[in-house]
This record gives sequence, structure tokens and C-alpha cells, in this order.
Amino acid sequence: MMQSQAIADEGRRMNPSGFVLHPSSLILHPSMIFLGTQGWSYKSWEGVFYPQGTPSNRYLADYATKFKAIEIDSSFYSTPRLSNIEKWDNDTPADFRFAAKFPKQITHEKMLDDVARETAFFLDTLSKFGAKLGPLCLQFAYEFSPDKRDLLDEYLASLPSRSPTDEPLRYAVEVRHRGWFKDWFFELLKKHRAALVLVDRVTMPKLDIATTDFTYIRWLGNRKDVPDDAYTHVRIHRDKELDEWADTIAELHERDVDVWAFANNHYMGHSPATLREIQARLKERGVIE
Repeated sequence: MMQSQAIADEGRRMNPSGFVLHPSSLILHPSMIFLGTQGWSYKSWEGVFYPQGTPSNRYLADYATKFKAIEIDSSFYSTPRLSNIEKWDNDTPADFRFAAKFPKQITHEKMLDDVARETAFFLDTLSKFGAKLGPLCLQFAYEFSPDKRDLLDEYLASLPSRSPTDEPLRYAVEVRHRGWFKDWFFELLKKHRAALVLVDRVTMPKLDIATTDFTYIRWLGNRKDVPDDAYTHVRIHRDKELDEWADTIAELHERDVDVWAFANNHYMGHSPATLREIQARLKERGVIE
């Protein structure tokens, strides 16, 4: 399952579960688990997740009564307007959390080259969430290859650790080129206290490595398996995969690593159902109540 066999073998010598935890991940506070979907603006959820007839501008408010975290999907296409940030803040309770993807202009179009202005604008805008802001995900395309390691190193070093309102800023990195999955890459993330994004996606290896005091999981699946706008029910059963993920999350929790995990509709067909299934497994393991 692990791309780096050396790391996997060493991890299993230390821990039969195969979970590898870098020393920098050990923290003193009890870990927290945040589960959410990737986006919330799905008309097809009406009648199965949202009450039938719910206005689209009330989707998030209803969502926030059921789950306590969300990954903002639209931020990948452009930095959200400040008016949207304010509305989303008003639509959610104080204990709600927003994770978000960096805009593709930064990660895909410019691939970190000369993006200081865009980065500052994105971080300043998202920081308006205050304490509600969760991790920010740098999701890269396959074309972002390991020969850009120095650029990534410099970029992560340039990112602020705290927001203008003095809230902590947390970063996670998702790569699609398998050449990244080497010891030096995990050490690079560890150096900058950035999380390796753990993905469940058809073309990617399933890793279980933590590089800082939190981890970021994305259940993605395959877009070809689920038609767009048909996200009404479970179409693909993933009992084995969810059992494995629940074991991984339980291990992370036991070692005081915060877990942020977000489900895509394409993973099983209806991302709220994915979360319900993982919640049930975590309850069975005594991880959540």
C-alpha cells in the first residue's frame, strides 16, 4: 500500500498497524477529528440530505446542523469574495471549521512561480474566518513534478504561520506525481510543519504517513464512476476501504494527531453517506461518541 517501501518497512517495525508518525507530530493536547464534505452546493442533495425545497442560499446553514467542517471547493477556481466569507461565517456556529484549497492560479497555472501577490490575497481573505479557519490545501496537478522540489521548499518557507488576527495557519500538500513519494519529500513537509494529504483516489497510492501534528485526508474516488449531479445515494460500496481508514484515523487519534477528513461525491456517490459510514466505524472503535 505504501509507495515508499523503506518507510513502510520501518514503520511496521515500529508499529504493526503500518502507521508512520514523524517525531514532530507528537503534541500535548487531545486530538480532534473534523469530518466534512468537499463542497455543499449540490441541488441533488435536496430531499435526501437537505429538506426538499431548501433555498440554495440556506444549504450551508442546514449542513452546519449535521457536520462541523467543510472543504470549500470553489476556492480552487478563485479566491472567494469577502461577502461570501462573511455570509458563510454568519451561516455557521462558532465551532464550525472551514478548510479550503488554494486557487488553481497558484498551484496549477503558475505552479508557485511568482505568486506572492495571489498568495497574500488568498490568505488575507480566508483569514477573515478567524478561529473558524481550518487547514489550507495546496493541491497540485501531475505536471507539478519533483524537479520543483526547491520551489516548493521556498514557497512553504514563505508562508506565514499565523494570520493577521493571530490565528494559526495550517497547510497541507497534495501531489499527484508519484515521484514525490520519497523520504526527502516527507522530510521537507516535516521541516515546514505541513501535512501530507492522504488521498483515496484510483490512480494514487494509499499512504498513511503523518508529517506534522495534524493530517488531512481526502476521499476522492474516480469521477468516471459517478455521473455529475447524480449525487443522491451510495452507488459504490467501499466497506473494506472505510474499515482501513477508520483504523488509520483511530491510530492517529490515539497518538494525538488532529484529523481533517473530507469526502467527495465521486468516492461513493453521496458524500454525506460516506461521512455517516466513517462516523459509525469510529464510534465502534471508541474514537467518537
